[in-house]
Amino acid sequence: MTTPERIDQLFLVRHGETEWSRSGRHTSVTDLPLTADGEKVAASLKQRLAAENFDLVLTSPRQRARRTAELAGYPDAEVDDDLVEWDYGDYEGITTAEIRETVPGWTVWDDPVPNGETPVQVAARLDRVNARIAAVDGDVLVFGHSHALRALTARWLELDVTEGRHFVLNTATISVLGWERGSPAIHHWNN
Repeated sequence: MTTPERIDQLFLVRHGETEWSRSGRHTSVTDLPLTADGEKVAASLKQRLAAENFDLVLTSPRQRARRTAELAGYPDAEVDDDLVEWDYGDYEGITTAEIRETVPGWTVWDDPVPNGETPVQVAARLDRVNARIAAVDGDVLVFGHSHALRALTARWLELDVTEGRHFVLNTATISVLGWERGSPAIHHWNN
């Protein structure tokens, strides 16, 4: 007897724009609200997601993700602390260009983050999220953050967490992960 192919999908939504996401400042623990434009675009997600049915809806605990979920029509999204953004430690609130003034060529994917998370730590918590999603028979919707959702995607695709570097993710976009002939796959990205 053959195992039926999986058809469930994982929908990823990056939160709407904040002042820091607009200016490229690393934002993990700083709990910023959405900008007016961020709220407007997040509200437009409601119509785009209206035809979908989800068996589980999760969100990061940060207000930018929770507010995006609310505006998109999911005010009761379940908070999952493992969906927080990569902890940028001493790099919180500064841009990559500013970091590179003292650490040339720095990226969160390759270089240490003083007093922040390592790729191994990020992978461990996002693997817990993926295990939780795998236990659901139907589709799942997740509201979160750029680096964390990119890392989650890498782990979904059975790649090292640092391969998230290849998946640029804009604010208030919808991406869909699923399956292709039994292998994890990207169906849509940054829509």
